[in-house]
Amino acid sequence: MFRGRTQAATVVDSLNGHRTDTDYIIRAEDVSKTYESETGKVPALRNVDFSIERGEMVAIMGPSGCGKTTLLNCLSGLDTIDTGRIWLDGTDIATLSDRKRTSYRARRMGFIFQVYNLLPVLSSAENVELPLLVAGVKPKEARERAMAALETVGLGQWTGQRPARLSGGQRQRVTVARALVTNPAIVWADEPTGALDSRTASEIMDLMRDLNERQGLSFLVVTHDAGIGDRCDRIVRMQDGVIAGEVAHDIFAQSMAVATRAD
Repeated sequence: MFRGRTQAATVVDSLNGHRTDTDYIIRAEDVSKTYESETGKVPALRNVDFSIERGEMVAIMGPSGCGKTTLLNCLSGLDTIDTGRIWLDGTDIATLSDRKRTSYRARRMGFIFQVYNLLPVLSSAENVELPLLVAGVKPKEARERAMAALETVGLGQWTGQRPARLSGGQRQRVTVARALVTNPAIVWADEPTGALDSRTASEIMDLMRDLNERQGLSFLVVTHDAGIGDRCDRIVRMQDGVIAGEVAHDIFAQSMAVATRAD
């Protein structure tokens, strides 16, 4: 049994009588990660089991240094693990070489960080299309997809503006568009509202929640903000490198039950 199992899983189990690995977009088993420091080895993750179902939005919360960002980095392949296995959309990413893992990340994942990481000399459209061009997509198609992604996040009139001409909220919308443009299997968001005022943070969360509900896009959100966590389907709490508990909200479970009955 994975500690990341959700209330939705119980609902669907009762309707279908079983679950399969294809129901999970991400699944981790017995994952451990240790860092070396001047004072010795520091265990960042300790035998963590975790999973996210397709179309689920999950928040990871906990005190600073508890392993939240380390877990995100390991699940997404930004960092390696010492032991365990991680499957993303059925692919065991822990066994991939660095080159293949980087390529897989570019094709199947989107990232949103607290720091916007936008290139100041590029326009909004150019920043959004950049990962497509790096992946070998033809320039015309890359530009069309970038424009469509910016339209989706409400920046259709700001495609030619450079980051310096945009507000903080608009810059974060550009990063959301950049995360979406590759049609990812999952979006990783590390403190995506941490640099924003409360009103703008709420708008960005509204946007992410809308994308989740309309497009079925899976999100993993690392946050210190309880208000952001409460907007997610499930809050997973970490402490000292382990999952200490979770709270499942009924939004995702109800939608999954309705969808299953419709099928």
